[in-house]
Amino acid sequence: MVENDSTRPVPDDLLIVGRVGAPYGVKGWVKIHSFTQPAENILVYRPLYLATSRGSAPWAPVALDHFRVHGKGFVGQVAGCNDRDQALLLARRDLACSAAQFPALDDDDFYWQELEGMRVLARWQGVDYLLGDIAWMTSTGSNDVMVVRGTADSIDARERWIPWLTDQVVLQVQRQRRQVVVEWDPAF
Repeated sequence: MVENDSTRPVPDDLLIVGRVGAPYGVKGWVKIHSFTQPAENILVYRPLYLATSRGSAPWAPVALDHFRVHGKGFVGQVAGCNDRDQALLLARRDLACSAAQFPALDDDDFYWQELEGMRVLARWQGVDYLLGDIAWMTSTGSNDVMVVRGTADSIDARERWIPWLTDQVVLQVQRQRRQVVVEWDPAF
């Protein structure tokens, strides 16, 4: 199911572009959830790498024998996966590709994975408060949201869902310092 190509080193700049979902049918096909914008961009990135276990894990190259649009998502067949039992073993594993395949962004644009792990400072009434680190990014449909988790040196251990609204909430992103400055009431 996973390519055994030891001659091809796994890049160290992998970015998650999707996730394998539940089996689809009985011939080894699976649902594939794309995290790219637009969603069909997941079809462009090659080679793809599959997490070798559920959750975060080492990666192995993977080939898709078949891939097609299905409803609002995609379905595909991983090379060598020929029945539903094999497909079940792939469920909930991340798909990634090398960041080198992505286009360079403008200074004001960011890939979510670039933001994850950045510290978040709340600037409120002239005082800066460390809220924690961005654990992950998500979308509500109307806007993106950063999920900030408290750290050992933040003002508390709370988890905050802060909207990613440039010039309203997000005041500044400091790439070199790995820090985001937001206008946000730290009590909220």
